[in-house]
Amino acid sequence: MIELASVAEIRAWSRAQRRAGRRVGCVPTMGCLHEGHLRLVDRAREVADVVALSIFVNPLQFGPEEDLARYPRDLPRDRAAAERRGVDCLFVPSVEQMYPRPARVTVDPGALADHLCGPRRPGHFAGVLTVVAKLFHVIEPDVAVFGRKDAQQAQLVRRMAADLSFPVEIDVAPTVREPDGLAMSSRNVYLSPAERRAAATIPQALQAGHAAFQAGARRAAEILQAVTATLARAPALRPEYVEVVDPESLTPIDPVEAGTLLALAVRAGTTRLIDNVTLGNGLRGDPTLDG
Repeated sequence: MIELASVAEIRAWSRAQRRAGRRVGCVPTMGCLHEGHLRLVDRAREVADVVALSIFVNPLQFGPEEDLARYPRDLPRDRAAAERRGVDCLFVPSVEQMYPRPARVTVDPGALADHLCGPRRPGHFAGVLTVVAKLFHVIEPDVAVFGRKDAQQAQLVRRMAADLSFPVEIDVAPTVREPDGLAMSSRNVYLSPAERRAAATIPQALQAGHAAFQAGARRAAEILQAVTATLARAPALRPEYVEVVDPESLTPIDPVEAGTLLALAVRAGTTRLIDNVTLGNGLRGDPTLDG
């Protein structure tokens, strides 16, 4: 594995790979790597010949009251994990490399940010899409792999690539979960032991919503009631939203149908956690929770 830190270096590396006939895969991350990230690397190796993994804590996607300063960072640990997993190129740019001057032109997420996390995190998705667009221009990958846990982000990236004619394939890999079902996230390290126990209720709540759908519920209110009733069993959790939306437009849908996205965000203490399930599929790919 090689480690590069400049835009010029990573672009030269990627172009050399493509001249040699190799398909380049990209896994964008903010570091604090866990098994979920490493499964994205595994997927990238399935669909590409060489894999570049980027680690960059993007200031543009954090609001003024959010956790940019304390976002977990451990580059030595991440470097070792990436090398063990077979990453070919680790890209670790500085803020100055990615933003040599203040970003005055950003990518507008449009109506796809009107629901779910968008209204709760103003400017977040403009920051996400801007840095992803820059990474696509810098790394020039043939395929980029994202996780299904961040369903709204994945859909926004997919639409940005299509609408702005980026020559990159977007691959979305299944959510990776802990043994109790909690979706793996870098922010899980913030949870106290009591909050971590309560957080296991999140996948149970999604499962309850899916079970209601499987039992014949088609009204959005029925699905949402099943979710919120389950979340209420864990008083340490404070729901921020629970929504059922069309997976393409991300707009609320009622009645629901197979393929509808059931998504939520909750607070456990100061930690914000998100997760989702596709109704009719269940938490497919998660043996703990399939059904």
